[in-house]
Amino acid sequence: MTSPLASTPPMGWNSWNTFGENINEAVVRETADALVSTGLKDHGYNYIVIDDCWSVKDRRDGSGDLIADPEKFPNGIRALAEYVHSRGFKFGIYSDAAEKTCANYPGSYGFEEQDAQLWASWEVDFLKYDYCHAPQEQSVAIERYARMGEALRKTGREFLYSLCEWGGRAPHLWGRQVGGHMWRVSGDVHDTWVNIWLHGSYGLGLDALIDIAQEVHAYGGRGGWNDLDMLIVGLKGKGQMKIAGTGLSFLEYQTQMSLWCMACSPLMIGCDVRTMDSETASLLTNREVLDVNQDVLGIPAKRVKQIGQSEIWTKRLADESVAVAVINRGSRGEEVTIRSRDIGMLDTPKLARNLWLQQDVSDFKTELVQRVQPHETVLLKVSQ
Repeated sequence: MTSPLASTPPMGWNSWNTFGENINEAVVRETADALVSTGLKDHGYNYIVIDDCWSVKDRRDGSGDLIADPEKFPNGIRALAEYVHSRGFKFGIYSDAAEKTCANYPGSYGFEEQDAQLWASWEVDFLKYDYCHAPQEQSVAIERYARMGEALRKTGREFLYSLCEWGGRAPHLWGRQVGGHMWRVSGDVHDTWVNIWLHGSYGLGLDALIDIAQEVHAYGGRGGWNDLDMLIVGLKGKGQMKIAGTGLSFLEYQTQMSLWCMACSPLMIGCDVRTMDSETASLLTNREVLDVNQDVLGIPAKRVKQIGQSEIWTKRLADESVAVAVINRGSRGEEVTIRSRDIGMLDTPKLARNLWLQQDVSDFKTELVQRVQPHETVLLKVSQ
């Protein structure tokens, strides 16, 4: 018996953060091969999603169908989907709930059923549906997302439906009712720790996502997930999310993986996996850390205590243990004391295991002290 769609947070790879408008058939095929050869597929990354800029930019065909760019995708999307499927993955595509996408390619507003049927004929499994150029009202967003959700259902094909509305109209409150399996709760996360003024608005830094994850934690769960955006792990100052002079450190990328796993956010890799280094691979393939994200209870973590610039987050797991994240948002190292009562456990003997190091740390009864470096997250599993 197969599990329901999105019974745990979806995992995969998305083209935007590295390739943007330069996505093409060769890149997708090589990425599928690399996801297999690096072992990422075996760790659960099973969706390959092409983002914006895949179609002919200025028109549909005479029947009103979207046209795959013949230079980027000379064999067409159906053939590419077949290749992705042959490598053991599911295939995703992108559109927008307006006349134009974010990069001004044809959107799907007014063509919902026609586009859904086209994607189904191409054997697409996943739709990322953006909200650029669309009206600001929440009621309009709900109506437009519901229209596409119904169009996907009418195809008879199973689609994972990803709502990319960026959180401004509270999609965590209505994402499920329009058929969504995941919904963005933030703007685009950039390869920087702090927010930076960019093109007339703020480019979100990783630190801002910590508070957003807390605000929406109660709304994620099996079959429908708060999406904190794609992973910037491994970008290292390159790609679409780069900002001059920035690029996160290893510990900051580790904090993104820790928070995304604790928050039950989908894990969509954004770096070029064809050339990733061993440091990046270690962050993306730590089985004990991924198990926190994929835990079958599907309960997103919540912040339970703030101590200076550090925070303690907890997440209950199916085996009755508790995942504990200690996040240092400050610029100095801190010693943080974790007390039994803070993490909802009794003052009885228990074992703490550091999941990043994959090592048992200490047996403790009432409290445990952890040294946390600036912008580091210590991720523990505590068992009684």
